[in-house]
Amino acid sequence: MTKFKLSMLTLALAAAGTCSMAYAQTTDQVTEQQAKADEQIEVISVTGFRRSLQDSQNIKMFNSSIVEAVSAEDIGKLPDVSIAESLARLPGLTAQRLNGRGQVISIRGLSPDFSTALLNGREQVSSGDNRGVEFDQYPSELLSGVVVYKTPDAGLVGQGLSGTADMRLISPLKHGETTVAVNARYEWNQIDALNAGADDNGRRLSISYIDQFADNTIGIALGYANMSNPTQIERFEAWGYADTDDGDKVIGGAKVYANSNLLERDGFIGVFEYKPNADFSTTVDLYYSKFDETQRTSFIEMPLLWGGAALSDAVVENGLVTSGTYSGVKAIVRNHGNFRESDLFSAGWKTEFKLADNWFGTVDVSHSKLDRTDLILESDAGTGTLGSGATDTIQFQMNGKGATFNAGLNYADPALILLTSPQGWGGDIIPGGQLGYYNSPTITDELNQIRLSAKTLIEHDVFDEVEFGLNVSSREKDKQANEYFLGLPNGATSAAIPNVRGTTSLSAFGIPGMVSYDPRELISSGTLELVRNPNADVLIKDWNVQEDVVTGFVKVGVSTSIGEIPVTGNFGTQVVHTDQSSYALAASGTGIDVSSFRLEGGDKYWEVLPSMNLSFDLGEGHFVRLGLARTMARARMDQLRASQDFSFNPANNNAQATPESNSPWSANGGNPALKPWIANALDVSYEYYFDDSLGYMSLAAFYKDLESYIYEQAVIQDFTGYPSGGITPVINEGVATKPQNGEGGRINGLEFSLSLSGAMLTPALENFGTILTGSWTDSSIESDPNNPSTPLPGLSKRVANLTVYYENAGFAARVSGRYRSDFLGEIAGFGSGRDLKMIEAETVVDAQVSYSFDTGQFEGLTLLLQANNITDEPFVRTENGNIIEYQRYGRTFMAGLSYKF
Repeated sequence: MTKFKLSMLTLALAAAGTCSMAYAQTTDQVTEQQAKADEQIEVISVTGFRRSLQDSQNIKMFNSSIVEAVSAEDIGKLPDVSIAESLARLPGLTAQRLNGRGQVISIRGLSPDFSTALLNGREQVSSGDNRGVEFDQYPSELLSGVVVYKTPDAGLVGQGLSGTADMRLISPLKHGETTVAVNARYEWNQIDALNAGADDNGRRLSISYIDQFADNTIGIALGYANMSNPTQIERFEAWGYADTDDGDKVIGGAKVYANSNLLERDGFIGVFEYKPNADFSTTVDLYYSKFDETQRTSFIEMPLLWGGAALSDAVVENGLVTSGTYSGVKAIVRNHGNFRESDLFSAGWKTEFKLADNWFGTVDVSHSKLDRTDLILESDAGTGTLGSGATDTIQFQMNGKGATFNAGLNYADPALILLTSPQGWGGDIIPGGQLGYYNSPTITDELNQIRLSAKTLIEHDVFDEVEFGLNVSSREKDKQANEYFLGLPNGATSAAIPNVRGTTSLSAFGIPGMVSYDPRELISSGTLELVRNPNADVLIKDWNVQEDVVTGFVKVGVSTSIGEIPVTGNFGTQVVHTDQSSYALAASGTGIDVSSFRLEGGDKYWEVLPSMNLSFDLGEGHFVRLGLARTMARARMDQLRASQDFSFNPANNNAQATPESNSPWSANGGNPALKPWIANALDVSYEYYFDDSLGYMSLAAFYKDLESYIYEQAVIQDFTGYPSGGITPVINEGVATKPQNGEGGRINGLEFSLSLSGAMLTPALENFGTILTGSWTDSSIESDPNNPSTPLPGLSKRVANLTVYYENAGFAARVSGRYRSDFLGEIAGFGSGRDLKMIEAETVVDAQVSYSFDTGQFEGLTLLLQANNITDEPFVRTENGNIIEYQRYGRTFMAGLSYKF
């Protein structure tokens, strides 16, 4: 039988920061077997990317669940520049690029709503309106690894329906030596700064300190990471495609953008361990992240056919006008800014102790809180108000990035371009039209948890341990909206721009430049005044959602054999009680006619979630795993809001009104009584681990039967007590559109992984290796019953990843590519709302080379050069084969060094 070097498992668990009592017995068993193995097997030091692969492989091989793992190459060095990009290389996982970087993760074809993120086994809050964690809040330099559970066990509290990503901090006592690691990288992009005054160079700095004291009974790990990450985006967006008089399609309106973004983040960790003996240990871990993002967007919006412009010189190919000329175009010159400040703090205190012979206890208390403030600021300019000022004659040419334009006016001339409302939009609030919009939502998300558990080791032919416990959590998420129209003082409708910064180039789409300025200065100087938006659709954006969850669990460990086949694993169940509630406003009307009142709602429910994981050791490195589970994911937080935008239409207040049709009452909003998504899941995996840790191969199949899904549905609602403007309603029922639990469906797929050292093929290739993963996923779920062709959000049917690497004598190089087929993605819509849009298939290729000095005066020093998105893969959205949105991010390069001593 193949001998596996079990000391690698201990190393992997230490690198992953695992300290749960759930694994205490496994670790003790490994220690005993390790002592025997060390007598027979020579220890070979493995470093760099190869060590990361072996650590991840051992976590996968020895875990009782079906998992995937990413481990750090060394202190402060995950294999990729972000957690999301590392996770996206795992089979069955995909990342969606937002602003040029991987930010959110889908697991097995289900959107981030269906998964959860943990930090050291504890559920985390999120910065968005939903539960999906944005992984760029967590510096990869401060993590030792991430374990993704595809099948849960009863002791995994906070599990997701599609999977659970557990980010791990390092355990200083298991690390076992004093280490100081410093990393520094300089970053630049092939696209120079697009907006005047924007940054185009960045940096990544980190330092980690790990030490042990008092005869290795006290351990400490401290870390700090700083990042300044600028990105430039050349972006085209079409309003859509209109019908000409001849029945051909033509671009009906367009926007051409220059985005300059800057993400600045400071992250801190602290881990403090005390373990005076084998029977007691206590650990405090702290994490803090300060996240500031500035997005400066300069663009010209061109109302074309749909804006009343006249089309001429049209050239038609296959039913699409591919070139032509529009006259009478009244363009809007827009300078926007999105500014986000987000503070995330997490703390946990875990104590493990021996209660009696073969009895162990755990107390784990944790707190996680996030505060986020956004400022989404819009400022408009042009040649004059609607009906005045110069109009333009613009030629256009359709192409692979949407379109390019040849404008007749000089939009970079500050004498021509004024602060004004060229289209008169918002004229019902600001006479002559609004000159912009000020939107500053705030979110607070707070989660407190306590977990109590006990475990006993038993002697039995089938079972080896029993663990049971209770987890109590309380979460509250609050969102407040602050929205204003912008106008000039004293009723003025146009004014010169007082703070021109320069010219922003839009040459990527044919326009040489446009006037550029900071819209925040217009507010602070008093050039523009804020007029609060009093309308009902703003009032209902304020909401509060609270959840109190009590989870009881019992898990039984399995260690037996069937014939000559060793079988290990566990089975158990969770019993979950949820008490959810929300308060918000119901509102109706606009301006001075707005009426509103407070709404409250909620629900309580129980769910029983059994699970079983079994691993069959077939010998010679062959394993078969089986997972059965009932899993749950709670509804999005914004779906649980109590708020409603309602209306009463006096014209329908007559004898013909019925609740189903022609009712004077109607509404749309959230539903605080939503039940969770529930799925029954089956997983089967075959894994073969090659001799001498030279890699592995795995093939997995999964099937999830979702008992229900959450849809927007029209339902009959009782409006008794709602204000009707002094009119007596003939009926008190009408149609309300809100999220509802509806029919579910299946999601199933296949996953393949191959990690292979070149030494398996020939000794001449021993320094080479490759990793190949792929997945195919299918679903019968109709995410929109009114449009059955709409795919499931986050589902790419085909996903593939390939990495080829080389390591020898300190030199290392690798190239990685990841592909995902088209999918329905979530993007920011109007007013920072949620929009679901089809995103085209993409292939992203990254590469890096490094050299590490293993001896001599530079021992511990590593030099690194890295390139991301080296094929300059764009982000593309289409409708009916025509480009709706095109974003180009360019290639990003990093050069740096790390030093460990």
